[in-house]
Amino acid sequence: MPDFSLFHKNWLLKLLSLIIGASLWYFVVGEDRVDLIVNIPLEIRNLPTNLVIANQYKKEIEVALSGPRRLIQEMRQQNISLPIDLTKATPGAMVIQNEPDSIPLPRGITIQRVQPATITLLVDRLIQKEFTITPVTQGKPAPGFILEQLTLKPPQITVTGPRTVLEKEEKIKTSVISLDGITTSGTIQVHLDLTAALVKLIGETVIEVNLALKETMVRKTVHGVIINAPNNQDLNFRPAKVSVEAEIPELVANDTPELALLLRATIDPPSDPNINEAQVRVHGINLPGHAPIVILNIAPETVRLLP
Repeated sequence: MPDFSLFHKNWLLKLLSLIIGASLWYFVVGEDRVDLIVNIPLEIRNLPTNLVIANQYKKEIEVALSGPRRLIQEMRQQNISLPIDLTKATPGAMVIQNEPDSIPLPRGITIQRVQPATITLLVDRLIQKEFTITPVTQGKPAPGFILEQLTLKPPQITVTGPRTVLEKEEKIKTSVISLDGITTSGTIQVHLDLTAALVKLIGETVIEVNLALKETMVRKTVHGVIINAPNNQDLNFRPAKVSVEAEIPELVANDTPELALLLRATIDPPSDPNINEAQVRVHGINLPGHAPIVILNIAPETVRLLP
């Protein structure tokens, strides 16, 4: 006859084991399984500092997963990525296999498909190249003005990037700088006219352009400029007028009907009373907003003092 005494003694422990086993079976095997497609980013690691990835590549892969719903939900809360170790990378094309085993997923989740299966990285030398910026202008200042100087800040720009990309770039220009009708000096901001490859490296770039204008000067000979005695001294001299050759701002010369009004002439009387000649001095009047008048020649340069 069977002996049930041993069973009766351990029935509680055996019942508890049965419950635990059934629970584990449910969570591991019996739990609802789901299929899901997720995008997992690539993580580039250990790329040597003198190298750079020169091509555009897919930054994430599409992975089809299958597993218990609870594990899938937990996985989606984690920052899972596919690490790509480039410690031994050298310049050239590298084909990376997107192996399912390389994706650190929780145990219990299986990978059905990885797409794309491979990615290609173009590894290139990282170099620096300096470009002198060339200004591009259009038009000219308003009548009576010329562009004396155009300076760029900065005049050069250094770009860091793949050697194969930078070797194709020869120069960098500004976008068109319009000079049409300008009348004053000043500083403006302009964009650089960059190729698509350079825009990817340094983005849209703005520099300062300093425009220095000056008035157009015309050379004029002015006759009949009256000589005045200094400090209202009572002096007699001959001649009483001189001719003056001067550079006058073009706008001023065009707007002044009598150019002699722009000039002032005087004499320097000698300290020795036995000297009967005096030097003639001429200067132009100062007109606000205009360049100074430049005296080039005076005829005659001296006058004769009379008793």
